[in-house]
Amino acid sequence: MLTIEKTTFQRFGQEAAAHGLDLPIEQTEAWARYQSTIDGRRHWGVLCVLRDGEPVAFLSLVDYLTHGYHYLRAMHGPVWLDGKPDAATELETLQALVKAMRSFDRNAAFLRLDTWYEDGTVPVLSTVPYDSTVVIDVTGGDEEILKRMKRRGRRDVRKSLRECAAECADETDLATADFSDYYAVMVETGSRDGFAPAPQSDYEDMIRTLGPDHCRVFAARLDGKVMAWSIVTVSGTHAVRYYAGMRSEAMRMHVTDKLLYTECCMLGARGVTAYDLMGIGSDFAPSLKGLNEFKTKFTEEITDVAPSRDVPVKTAFYGALRLMQSVRRRLRRRS
Repeated sequence: MLTIEKTTFQRFGQEAAAHGLDLPIEQTEAWARYQSTIDGRRHWGVLCVLRDGEPVAFLSLVDYLTHGYHYLRAMHGPVWLDGKPDAATELETLQALVKAMRSFDRNAAFLRLDTWYEDGTVPVLSTVPYDSTVVIDVTGGDEEILKRMKRRGRRDVRKSLRECAAECADETDLATADFSDYYAVMVETGSRDGFAPAPQSDYEDMIRTLGPDHCRVFAARLDGKVMAWSIVTVSGTHAVRYYAGMRSEAMRMHVTDKLLYTECCMLGARGVTAYDLMGIGSDFAPSLKGLNEFKTKFTEEITDVAPSRDVPVKTAFYGALRLMQSVRRRLRRRS
């Protein structure tokens, strides 16, 4: 029988360490502190999933307040102590969580979790989830990192090292002191690629709150001007390329190839073993397929991950939210 109980990050971390797991950055106490700096968000707490009194999974939840209602989000959670669960175990866990939430928090309309299976879930109301990513093995030194890439990845990186004059470096201290030059690149990136960047303060809060042990900023400069940059999170031996921006004039200069390879080498030297480029397209997420050409050249393997799905707690209210969403979409199509 599965039961759910509230617990602490200390216990979460101890159990993860005992099972040889590096927690996803989003399931750490450092991330909880960062999320609590964002308007409309606060760390809700940590839950433990137990079978016959023994923990099988944990999840750290953030409370999101949006459009007048609350939902709880566990990015890359639940964290399963013994690896990917079977479908029956995951469904039983979701049912137990819904039952527990009805007593723990009557404000939560739904849970947004990363689940391996569809049973007990519905597609997310918002955001673009993904079920595939690229994880680069950054062990063994610079040459070994290069050797493990696809042929076109090695070709493009070598070309960038020969021909790209940009200088790449870890600029965490500079970005922490003043993020304005980097943000200008993100604004240009958003204008070119059709998205609105978050406020500059969001990136600054992320860097400063997570701190240099959990967040690094890498950049490529040409004649002193920031041409491209990335924010990389680190949790144990696992790193994630969380945000990145590039000036349009740098697109044909192989700047990003040089910068990403530099990141791999520097992260590997810091003891990181796996570098996640955070999502590519698939049949599950076709809108992200434009990312594949660049990201997939850096490794021979694609890594499956559990995508985000919603788990209604207030089922009638959630149904109303989905109905309103469909009406808005129809109106947009007509306009």
